[in-house]
Amino acid sequence: MSLTTQPPAGHTEAREEFQEFAQRVVAPAADSIHRAQHTPPELVRALADSGYLGLAVPREYGGGGRDAVTLGLLAAELGRACSSLRSLLTVHTMVAHAIMRWGSRAQKDTWLPLLATGERIAALAVSEPGAGSDAAGVTSRLTRTGDGHLLDGHKKWITYGHVADLFLTVARTEEGPTAVLVERPAPGLSTSLITDLIGIRASMTADVRFEQTPVPEQNILARPGLGISHVVGAALDLGRYTVGWGSVGILDACLDACLAYAGEREQFGALIKDHQLVRRMISDMYTEARAARLLCMDAGRLRDERDPGALAATSLAKYFASRAAVRAATDAVQIHGANGCSSAYPVQRYLGDAKIMEIIEGSTQLHQVGLAEYAFQDFTLGRHQLRTTNRGN
Repeated sequence: MSLTTQPPAGHTEAREEFQEFAQRVVAPAADSIHRAQHTPPELVRALADSGYLGLAVPREYGGGGRDAVTLGLLAAELGRACSSLRSLLTVHTMVAHAIMRWGSRAQKDTWLPLLATGERIAALAVSEPGAGSDAAGVTSRLTRTGDGHLLDGHKKWITYGHVADLFLTVARTEEGPTAVLVERPAPGLSTSLITDLIGIRASMTADVRFEQTPVPEQNILARPGLGISHVVGAALDLGRYTVGWGSVGILDACLDACLAYAGEREQFGALIKDHQLVRRMISDMYTEARAARLLCMDAGRLRDERDPGALAATSLAKYFASRAAVRAATDAVQIHGANGCSSAYPVQRYLGDAKIMEIIEGSTQLHQVGLAEYAFQDFTLGRHQLRTTNRGN
């Protein structure tokens, strides 16, 4: 059997298109927006006008209707150019996916066309100061009133929350955790920018506060009580998938930067690409970039096939790719030496961005616990199948 990191048939042109867009439009601005800690509206507009914010939204709602593999290829190329802008694709698509999966017909008809065109920007507002990976620990409250609900709570670390027009959030009710849609502007809704993050510094990450914010009944997403287990669970699963692919993009960017730098930098009378320990770091980078892409491609294929194994494959891909991106970015800075510690070279940005990948959409440790459980399940199932086969013989 031959393994390849090339996209399946029909996806090569898409990858080339995404790569051309990312290198022409996004990459030239990446360092400057990272330093400014701000994504200019024209860059968001360029992403929207290209149809990329609605790439995975069904065509009937004005989106691209593309499959999971294609979405992953876009996330990789954006991640290669600028992880901050890739994070916009992630959170925006997560909200659209949740509405598509759990929304009423009226909610789909209202919101999906606006999200598909980028006329409205969406953010997932779940994390709180005391509830990160443990989404079930949210303390925000949704209180029923005569003709709707009032929302009170404090959300933190909300990617693109400072500029989002629509928030998918979750709060506690008598029926259990409930997902709701909140549109800006709304009374009692306020955001404040969080600055000086270690990575994805242009992602307009914000504190979001709801103080007696009205939520009409038609903005309840899915049945009350399903906010975490179903709505947020589905959104986070898709988020992990695009973050895995975004980590592949960081791996590719680190490899590109190191191959170029090692091929021109001299030390001790020789190009550093000829030093054995530098070659070891590049070899590891090259290997893990290919392995991460294969895992993400497998996760995308299983998602498109609606295979039950897609959940485990997505977690595995995100876990491996994000950890590999940190290793690659660390070695990339090392290969660049003092230059790698300066903002004159992008590897400094890659290192901060890569570390964020290990934390968002489920920390490395959360995946380690979950993947071990998948491993035990596979082992038990394998032994059961072996016993069944032996009895048949």
